[in-house]
Amino acid sequence: MFTGIVQGTASIVEVHELDAFRTHVVALPSEMREGLEIGASVSHNGVCLTVTAIDGDNVSFDLMRETLRLTNLGALEPGGRVNIERAARFGDEIGGHSMSGHIICMANVVDIEEAPNNRRLWFSLPDTIGRFVFEKGYIGVDGISLTVGDVRRAADDSGIEFSVNLIPETLSRTMLKERLPGDKVNIEIDPQTQVIVETVERVLAKRL
Repeated sequence: MFTGIVQGTASIVEVHELDAFRTHVVALPSEMREGLEIGASVSHNGVCLTVTAIDGDNVSFDLMRETLRLTNLGALEPGGRVNIERAARFGDEIGGHSMSGHIICMANVVDIEEAPNNRRLWFSLPDTIGRFVFEKGYIGVDGISLTVGDVRRAADDSGIEFSVNLIPETLSRTMLKERLPGDKVNIEIDPQTQVIVETVERVLAKRL
């Protein structure tokens, strides 16, 4: 389990490609390696990955076909950076919201609004996923626990667009400060919201 409170970013130093499979090697700062062991879970842009090797600062993780298909990790090259969060431990403060590290899809950055001391980003989602997104609800964006600001229909009616507001601390600690229109981010929806929406939909469908 993760909390969506990203601890920092880390650089990709190597990528080893195989058929529908890759291993990437990340240089983790010392504070993020404390107590780290092979088999531990670490979130990369919100994706739960398992440590497969540790060599000094360099830590290896395997990415399978489904991870490469559903997330933005498959586009990373050496020199790229990812948001990092170690798995939550029993007794840790949950500063964000409970997250599993299971990405449901990617969203496109469609607009960025700048203002003093904060930034608003807008993302697009198809209706199949957008039905789980509500104003003031929780959402995971590249592993960051965020509150949904506004929700609107896309101009071409292809789905919905939602915004999040980023404070300086979030911008300084995560890769969202570098996202531009057209970039793709990993999305994890709030599982409680998903269950409620799907339950209501089933009940209503039975009444029709």
